[in-house]
Amino acid sequence: MIHLDTSYLIPAGVPGTREDRAVRRWRARGETLRVSSIAWTEFLCGPVSLPAAEDTADLLGEPVAFGALDATLAARLFNASGRRRGSLQDCMIAAVAIRSGASLATNNALDFRGFAGYGLTIARP
Repeated sequence: MIHLDTSYLIPAGVPGTREDRAVRRWRARGETLRVSSIAWTEFLCGPVSLPAAEDTADLLGEPVAFGALDATLAARLFNASGRRRGSLQDCMIAAVAIRSGASLATNNALDFRGFAGYGLTIARP
């Protein structure tokens, strides 16, 4: 299973991009693609049309909810990574991926590198 971070999800919806090609390869290999409710919220806050959001929802299914176990792990990741300003949402996205046993597709791998020790893997196209 692969979760898409917002930084990957946005360009994946543009035909011909590197991210679009990777999503197509993953789907052809039978990978399950999902998105956390946190990344989905970020995606919907951006400039996205209703048809594009609907197409993306059809591709990814119901967003994976952020629950109490995720909150505990996200706080642990946040504290362990230096409580960096603006990083809490990344910690939340990483926590959902870790709990789900999913790799994370992101264009901001450096933002997530410190979470490898907690079980996060970065998806490779």
